[in-house]
Amino acid sequence: MSVTLTDQDKITLRTAAYGAVSLLAAAGAAGSPHKVATAGSIALTSATGLVGHVLAEKSTGMNLDGKSVAELADHVLPALTSAMSLLKKQAPAEADNFRGTVIVAVEAATLAQKGGPSPTMADMARKITAALDAA
Repeated sequence: MSVTLTDQDKITLRTAAYGAVSLLAAAGAAGSPHKVATAGSIALTSATGLVGHVLAEKSTGMNLDGKSVAELADHVLPALTSAMSLLKKQAPAEADNFRGTVIVAVEAATLAQKGGPSPTMADMARKITAALDAA
């Protein structure tokens, strides 16, 4: 059985995944947010399955705007929960794939921080995981 996602579904998945990396870069990457974003993005582009295809598509329509980490989180954390709910209903195996992909991206992003993740990055990683598990 093939799964068909709407354009809005795909935007939600991309907003959630790339937004999680953006949150980590914004939350605690003093001096090297670009390294955090790069490591996390490479992990996302290494995804396979339906999730990999969606994340590899041109990333238009995502709302990753915000003047603060709080504003960005207002878009991203609910998108993570929505993405998991959507995939659990339409393709349960892909829900596991999506969660795993985001967790790997979070780990890659936090490890890119020299000296390990800061307390703020670690806290954001916990919030991202909680949002994934809230669905």
